[in-house]
Formats: sequence, structure tokens, C-alpha cells
Amino acid sequence: AYNIHVNGVLHCRVRYSQLLGLHEQLRKEYGANVVPAFPPKKIFTLTPAEVEQRREQLEKYMQAVRQDPTLGGSETFNSFLRKAQQETQQIPTEEVVLEVLLSNGQKVKVNILTSDQTEDVLEAVASKLDLPDDLVGYFSLFLVRQTKDGAFSFVRKLQEFELPYVSVTSLHNPEFQIILRKSYWDSAYDDDVMEHRVGLNLLYAQTVSDIEHGWILVNKEQHRQLKSLQEKVSKKEFIRLAQTLKYYGYLKFDPCVTDFPEKGCHVVVSAGNNELNFQVRLPNEQIKEGSFKVTRMRCWRVTSSVAMSNGPSGSSPGKSEVKLELAFEYLMSKDRLQWVTITSPQAIMLSICLQSMVDELMVKKSGGSIRKMFRRRVNGALRRSDSQQAVKSPPLLDSPDASWEPMAKLSSKLTSVSLRGISHSSSANDVAANDFHGNYAFEGIGDEDL
Repeated sequence: AYNIHVNGVLHCRVRYSQLLGLHEQLRKEYGANVVPAFPPKKIFTLTPAEVEQRREQLEKYMQAVRQDPTLGGSETFNSFLRKAQQETQQIPTEEVVLEVLLSNGQKVKVNILTSDQTEDVLEAVASKLDLPDDLVGYFSLFLVRQTKDGAFSFVRKLQEFELPYVSVTSLHNPEFQIILRKSYWDSAYDDDVMEHRVGLNLLYAQTVSDIEHGWILVNKEQHRQLKSLQEKVSKKEFIRLAQTLKYYGYLKFDPCVTDFPEKGCHVVVSAGNNELNFQVRLPNEQIKEGSFKVTRMRCWRVTSSVAMSNGPSGSSPGKSEVKLELAFEYLMSKDRLQWVTITSPQAIMLSICLQSMVDELMVKKSGGSIRKMFRRRVNGALRRSDSQQAVKSPPLLDSPDASWEPMAKLSSKLTSVSLRGISHSSSANDVAANDFHGNYAFEGIGDEDL
């Protein structure tokens, strides 16, 4: 059997025969010329070396399927992962009540099945709140961890290959919860959301929460104005004023470590306005701030490594530790590219933020509408619009360094996927997903910008 880790977390446990069944189903639906080659069956018992070789082959197979825009987004592939997740966690299909948080701490209780996928749960929450169908796509469900001060640490955006109820309950920790939050970056789309009473209330609650937790910077005069608008219950005016404030619409991440401007610097990263903002604490305790525009990121990648910890006597022996890193190649000046690395448990979430910013930019450039980016049900199955699919499959980027492999655009949904044999202990050099996200919103820097 093999453990499938998605985004550094155990998602499910599958056998070779189950993966072979998935492969045969994909071949049947899409043809042998589309589906990558599958590791062949062996008549005799595998040696330890052959077991490891098969694991590596299966890992490459799963990543190749996921990275294919047709196969990776297919209902066949996603339903396989959902079913395997449910079977691994041994949660039967039954009706349950799931609590979903709103930004103001209010809990929305929805009656769902344990086997309901992310889109089903999102629609159930929207229905309970009376949010119109055409606004549902402006919001997403996020897995968060509540911190001691009441703020939320974002773990990841819930994806179509998982079951939200199973994902949150399998963690066996009440600190983990599911929250509803807007899932777009351009504040111009706030106008669409504010057209409806429920959309306005959700956006208002999120804005108030972000200000209270210091995610949006407010000076004394601005605070006084906001307080006055709150007292008058002028929600639209409150949001309009907030839109002018620093870090409005940004997602703030937990303190982590970066190698920029020098190795080992402590940093607070925020994502928003088509950039990653860095507040860096230098070794001399000086704080410096700077931003990296997503249009100047040539590509990025997430790496995950799992090492067995034999650590200090107080720690549990044999406990695996997952280290996640996001690295992006940035155009610092006209002819100088530089890699910047962020080491953070939230590296996957950071990558998903970058990907969604690029998707928004690409749709805007093509003259498309954000409403067309969102999923709509067709004969019960979820489909992406043609404009969104086009964003996922542009030409390959070539690297300027001949020693590097060509970089392909990947789906960020399974940014870091790895399979590990259950009986096979992981080692420090067991690194998965050294894959690149080519950035097709990359614009470079002209002479006039230097």
C-alpha cells in the first residue's frame, strides 16, 4: 500500500491495484495516447529496490496525470481521490451537521453528507445564507487554524478532490475549522458582491475582521471615520473607505523564514494586489518592507521533504516532519533573475494564491469576465469555462539555463504530491514535487521601468 500525501498532509492510502484501476478507467475515457504510461505488473515478489522503484514510478505517474489539464481536472481522477480519502479515514456515508465559520465568528450549520465534495458544501452554505447563485463563485471554503488571539491561520483552500467534512474531522483537532471567505483579488469585483444584501454583509464582516486583526493598516483619523460609518451602519461606505487603506484585500500569513535579502531572515508575508509583500526583520533587528509583483515572477515551485525525526528526547520518536518551501524566480532588474525562497508550512497556500492571481490577470488580459472563471454544473459534473481552461495550457517556457529542464505550467491544486510506501521509512533526501509553475502573466521589465 502507498500513502498519498497532498500538500504535505496524508490524504489517503491506496494499493497498486486501485491505482491500476484508475489508470484503466482514464485510458477508457481519454485514450491510451493521452494517459501516461503506468508501472507494469510484476509476476514475482518485489525486492526492496524494486518496491522503491515502483513507488517513484507511481509518484511520477500521479503527478503527470494531475498536471495534464484534461486528466487532472477530470471527475474520474478527482472522485478517485475523494473516495480513497473517505475509505482511508473509514468514515461511512451518512448525514451530518457541518459548522462553517464566517469572518465575524458566526457559525453556519449545514446538513450535508460526509461524502459531499467541496462544491456541494459551498453551495449548501450559500443556500443557507440566501447568497444568489451568481455570487457563489466569488467565495471559497478555506481550512484554517484558529490562533490564540482569535485570528485565523490559513492552511489551504479546499479543493475539488477532497471531502470537507472528512478533511477537517480527520485532523482530530478542534482548532481546525472551515471558513467562508471571498476568493478573488481585484477589489473592482467588490461591486458585484455588494449588489446583493448577503454579499454585502459577508464582505463587510470580512473587512471588519481584517481591520480588527491588523491585516489592514489604519491610522487614528481613518479609524475614527470607520467607527462613525459603523455606527451609522453605512456598510458600503465603510468598505469603500477600507478599499483605500494599505493591505485591503490581502491575505496575511504566519511569520516564517526567507533567504531574501539574506539567508535566515524572519519575514511576514502578505498576498494581495497581484504581489507578495515582505516585512523582513533583518539580523540587526531592522524592519524592511518590499513587494514582489506577480508579473515579474518568471516561475515558482513548491518543494516538500519528509524526514523522520529522531529529535530530542522529549519528542515522539519516528514522527515525520514535513518541510515546505516556496521558491520563485524574480526579475530584479532588466537582465538579472534571482531565486527567492520562503520556508513556511503555508507554502502551498502561498502557491495557490499566486496561481489564482495569475488566473485573474490572464482572464482580464483576454477580455474575459471573472464570472466566467467560476465553475458551473453541467449534467451534474463540474466544468471550468473555456476561458479558464485556456489559461491552464499555454506553451511551455524554456529556461535560460541549459542545465535546467524546461518548465511547464502545472495545476496548483495538487502542488505537492508524494507517495510513500507505508513500510518504507522516509529519509532526509526524500524530496517530492520539484516542479515548476511557469507564469504566463510574466511581463518583464522595460528600460523605462528601471
